[in-house]
Amino acid sequence: MANTALVVSAHSADFVWRAGGAIALHAAKGYEVTVVCLSYGERGESAKLWRQPGMTLEKVKSSREAEAKRAAEVLGVHDIQFWDLGDYPITLTQESLFRLADLHRAIHPKFILTHSKEDLYNYDHPQVTEFAQHARIIAQAHGHNPGQKVLGAPPVFLFEPHQPEQCNWKPDVLLDIGSVWEKKRAAIECMEGQEHLWEYYTRVAQQRGAQAARNSDLTIKWGEGYQSVFPHVVSQLA
Repeated sequence: MANTALVVSAHSADFVWRAGGAIALHAAKGYEVTVVCLSYGERGESAKLWRQPGMTLEKVKSSREAEAKRAAEVLGVHDIQFWDLGDYPITLTQESLFRLADLHRAIHPKFILTHSKEDLYNYDHPQVTEFAQHARIIAQAHGHNPGQKVLGAPPVFLFEPHQPEQCNWKPDVLLDIGSVWEKKRAAIECMEGQEHLWEYYTRVAQQRGAQAARNSDLTIKWGEGYQSVFPHVVSQLA
C-alpha cells in the first residue's frame, strides 16, 4: 500500500501557496497526496475575476476549479476534491465533518497539512484548522462507524499564513523544497486569479530557504515553514 498524505485547504489556492513544495516533494517520493478544497474562494479571493464584465458566481467557481486542477497536476496530487462549502463565510456542517473523518479512515494519511490556528485576515482559515483536527479525532474514535480500522496518530503540520507575525504562527519545521521548487512555481502560475501573490510567495520560499540553511549545514535556497501541533516521537535525536 502506498504512503498517503492529506492536505485540508480552506480555499482552492491555499494548498498551492502554502504547501505546494511539500506536496510535490512527497509525490515525487511515491506518496499519494489527497487535497480537499473546502471552498473555491469564490467571494473573498477572486477579485480579479469579479472585475471582468458579466462575471457570475458559477463562472468564478468554474475558473477557480480549473486553476486548482492544473496546479494539482503540476504538483503530482493523487486526488483533489472540491466540496463547495461556501466562502466568506465557509459553512462547516456536521455532515461535512463526518465526511472528512471518513476520508481520514479511507486513506490513513501518514501526515496532515492544514491552516494556522489564528488568522486575523481570513476567519475561514482557523475554522478549517479546528474542523480538520476535529475530524482527525473522530476518525480515531472506536465508536465512530464501529468495525472500520480506526486512524492512528498522524502528525499535523500547520502551513504558513499570509502574515505570520499577526497570526502568532512560528515555524518549528523548515522543509527544503529546492528539488521541486520549479514545480511549485509552475503551480503558482496556474493560479491566474491571484497573480498579485505570485512574487509574494516566491519571496516567502526564498526566506524560508535562507532560514533553513542558517539552521543546518546544508545549502538550501527554497523552503517552506510549518508549525507542528503534536510532539515529534523519535527513536534518536540525530
